[in-house]
Amino acid sequence: MTNPFAIARGEAPSRPKAALNYLLVCALVLVGLWAALGALDYQMDFSFVDGVSSRIGAGFVMTLEISAASLVTSLLVGALVAAGRGCRVLPVRYLCDLYVRIIRGTPLIMQIYLFYYIIGTALGMEDRFWAGVLILSGFEGAYIAEILRGGLISIDATQRDAARAVGFTRAQTLRHVILPQMVARTLPALTGQFASIVKDSSLLSLIAVVELTQTMREISAANFRLFECYFLLGILYLVITLPLDAVGRYFERRFDFEH
Repeated sequence: MTNPFAIARGEAPSRPKAALNYLLVCALVLVGLWAALGALDYQMDFSFVDGVSSRIGAGFVMTLEISAASLVTSLLVGALVAAGRGCRVLPVRYLCDLYVRIIRGTPLIMQIYLFYYIIGTALGMEDRFWAGVLILSGFEGAYIAEILRGGLISIDATQRDAARAVGFTRAQTLRHVILPQMVARTLPALTGQFASIVKDSSLLSLIAVVELTQTMREISAANFRLFECYFLLGILYLVITLPLDAVGRYFERRFDFEH
């Protein structure tokens, strides 16, 4: 009889075995959480949720909207900056390089305050939703630019030469040779970055964007159920990020041309 909790070196677990062990790990985590609450002699009570479900739903939708808008905008920013860092016009190249270095070298919380209260005020920007989208897009765009640039330079130049040798135009080379490989190589990192967009949106509560974290903060301040509110907050974020991870894994397999 084979051991259901171990596999041979280099062997992939079967789906039933993987499911069994994953459920076991989840059960152990829940037992650990229950034991920690028992040690604190704390009884969790979620009865307050019925009275605030509409507020939680509105905050959840706001987080989804901000994340979706920021995801699209940050992809555009990242693609433009990645292209700019390879531009032959040196001022453009160095501007993009400086942007990436500043954004990646400073914390998001500083960028939120700087953009909204100084730059945003100077520009007369009053819409907190779009201000938050622009802040997140600027922050995440710098990381996406580096992911895209790394994926591009990892493709061997001989593949472009081979595409030209068989008569491909530049557009055909980009579509049929470069982009499929870039997707396969950058998708794992991009999936993680998209999840970061969702989580980083919680910091927009600093400028009073009433998204999920700000909503839970207000509810916990009113009913003093801090553990319950933040436990529920974590579950709701997982509701968004886990499907993102699943979609990313699907496309990883879809574009895994080597296997």
